[in-house]
Amino acid sequence: MSAPMTGNSRVLLVGSFITLLANSLSAQNNCIDCHVTLDDEALSAPARAMSEDVHAQAGMGCADCHGGDPTLAIIDGDYDPAKEPSTGFVGAPGYADVPQFCGKCHADAAYMQRFNPNLAVDQLAQYWTSVHGQKLVEGATDVAQCVSCHGAHGTLSPRDPRSQVYPTRVAETCAGCHASQEHMAPYGIPVDQLEQYRASVHGRALDGGDLSAPTCNTCHGNHGATPPGLSSVSLVCGNCHAIQREFFGASPHFEAFAEIGEPECETCHGNHDVQHADDQLLGVEVGQICGDCHFEGEEPYNVAQAMRADLEELKTAIADARGTVEQASVAGMEVSEAELVLIDANQALVQARNAVHAVSPETLREETDPGRNFAQTAREMGLFALEELQYRRRGLAVSVFFILLVVAGLYFKIRQIEEEKSQ
Repeated sequence: MSAPMTGNSRVLLVGSFITLLANSLSAQNNCIDCHVTLDDEALSAPARAMSEDVHAQAGMGCADCHGGDPTLAIIDGDYDPAKEPSTGFVGAPGYADVPQFCGKCHADAAYMQRFNPNLAVDQLAQYWTSVHGQKLVEGATDVAQCVSCHGAHGTLSPRDPRSQVYPTRVAETCAGCHASQEHMAPYGIPVDQLEQYRASVHGRALDGGDLSAPTCNTCHGNHGATPPGLSSVSLVCGNCHAIQREFFGASPHFEAFAEIGEPECETCHGNHDVQHADDQLLGVEVGQICGDCHFEGEEPYNVAQAMRADLEELKTAIADARGTVEQASVAGMEVSEAELVLIDANQALVQARNAVHAVSPETLREETDPGRNFAQTAREMGLFALEELQYRRRGLAVSVFFILLVVAGLYFKIRQIEEEKSQ
């Protein structure tokens, strides 16, 4: 039976552990201590960048990726036993080897469990399905791989605003290749996507601080990035715009677009340059897009015209009701209930704008009819409040008249009394 550990023994044990840990960390830093002193910027810059690297912060050192034995010192400034083949030293991977190089850890669920149990481990598998991965396998050396987006040394967490893959920087990161005419020319890909995106409703929302606004990888994916298929991006749109997607799925456009090979959402709204959708897009007036495919005399043309008229009628009804209610409110009348009914009318307008995607006058009226009823109710409540105001004003006028009459009578009575006393 072993003797119980004394206080001094515990101190010695803890001290030994700290010493071993310090030696281990010091050994891990041997690579960096040497490289930061080198004149070659290509060798010294990566070492300096490791100070903020997410891997270094997790306790990993150079040897964890590159192999070698950082505990061994260079001999005579020439022979480096730390990089002997027997140490497992692999150095910098070739361009096509990078995904597998990163994947040896990031595709190992048991290994990643030690650092971040919530981090997905299918990035490598996704990458090989992407257009980038497929081109890399074919021998291309100008397609994105891990370090193209995340960097090699000084890699930051995606949650760090300085990271190249932070939401507000993703578009610029992708544009590093996709905005280069020289880079994209062999693939026949346009290079104006970033410019269009920045001017879009999505880009402006992101610039305004909405980190949930879609950016490149929201629609195209990230590790499994894919070129836009005829319907793939539309399916992504439905993740945020689910109601519109449901209406569209029941519309005549759904099958028609599929038959002629047209994409769904993008046909009317565009893709990178998506603008705020307003009512002008519907109908046959200036700013409409229905007339791009349908012409006067055709039934679809008449449908678009009727739907726009229905929508405008609802908007007019709401505007009239709002004007009446606001007039009563400014006059000091209690109209809170009418304002609540106006909210219902506006909600009906929102639903009607969604229902436009069904391209059905009947479906649209299911939303506009209740909206008009709400607007009419709110207007009647506003008119009632204004009538009540007039009633009160008339009542006040009559009251004031009789009060003045009484005051006048009292005045003359007082004068009469005073005259009688003076005689």
